[in-house]
Amino acid sequence: MEMKDIALKIVGLQIFTNEEEDKIELFTEGKLYRKGKSTFLEYDESEFSGLPGCKTHLTLTGNTVLMRRIGDPEDETVFEFKKGKKTMGTYETPFGPIEMEVLTNKVTNKLGKEDKGTIDIDYHVSLRGFSESHNRLKIEVM
Repeated sequence: MEMKDIALKIVGLQIFTNEEEDKIELFTEGKLYRKGKSTFLEYDESEFSGLPGCKTHLTLTGNTVLMRRIGDPEDETVFEFKKGKKTMGTYETPFGPIEMEVLTNKVTNKLGKEDKGTIDIDYHVSLRGFSESHNRLKIEVM
């Protein structure tokens, strides 16, 4: 298993129920490796993404993406993005944990054998009683 250094462009778009949009664009370095039918991407989050000190691990298998974000040892969030799948989880905030529901509308994995391409995820998030948003995440491996 060969781990390869990669450059990533990550664009996150959040559209709230009041039509307000929030867009984040992040350029970072990461690692990529393949094992069996899966591709693994790892990168560090930043102050800019709002998750400083977190490491994100993505497991890509076909059009399914498993995302693990790990902060300190007690802080791990895991979501599976697969078309039509609803995932429940907990979102850690400075004010304590909030129950979170993610419904995946679409996942497109266009990462080629040359380890370049894009992963597009379209999903809805509901933070119990606080907010709802339509989200798009585009990860480009350059």
